[in-house]
Amino acid sequence: MNKREHSGYHQSSKVIDRTKFDNSWYDPGPLWKRLLWYYVSLIFFESAWFPFYKFKTLLLRIFGAKVGKSLGIKPSVKIKYPWHLEIGNYVSIGEEVWIDNLAKVILNDKVTISQGALLITGNHDYKSESFDLKIEEIRIGVGAWICAKAIVGPGVSIGRNSILSLASVTYGDLKAEGIYAGHPAIFVKPRVIT
Repeated sequence: MNKREHSGYHQSSKVIDRTKFDNSWYDPGPLWKRLLWYYVSLIFFESAWFPFYKFKTLLLRIFGAKVGKSLGIKPSVKIKYPWHLEIGNYVSIGEEVWIDNLAKVILNDKVTISQGALLITGNHDYKSESFDLKIEEIRIGVGAWICAKAIVGPGVSIGRNSILSLASVTYGDLKAEGIYAGHPAIFVKPRVIT
């Protein structure tokens, strides 16, 4: 008996078969739109040389994003599909943020997403032989702060005024008015705004 069997792991006779992978059910939008966005994103969003907030806001709206007033969006930001993005008023998005939104991402008013944070809406079913794609939307509540290098997983809802601390990771919902830290993130203390 090897260590893995002894420690309680069940060894399956099946393995992931990528030839069976089929995400044809998923429609990210017309190919022309995705290609056009790819180049617009490279030039105006992912580049470190284009800091103009208002023009980037206009481009997001042209590509179908719902964007409120006074969006601050730094250079080197990656957004997968703007047509799956809703942004409230007075939102700030820092450098090198990656919004990998195969499904809808909603950033409510006064949300701050700090540099290097990742919001990811897609995953795979690790129990499925065909490694099926799974997508779930993300909702970030009013006044919440996703700190630098933090990761928000698929299907997560972040409560009003909550903080996901530096380099923390959450796969589950965070309640309102809390400070969360770790991997996976756990409640540390209330957020008190004076």
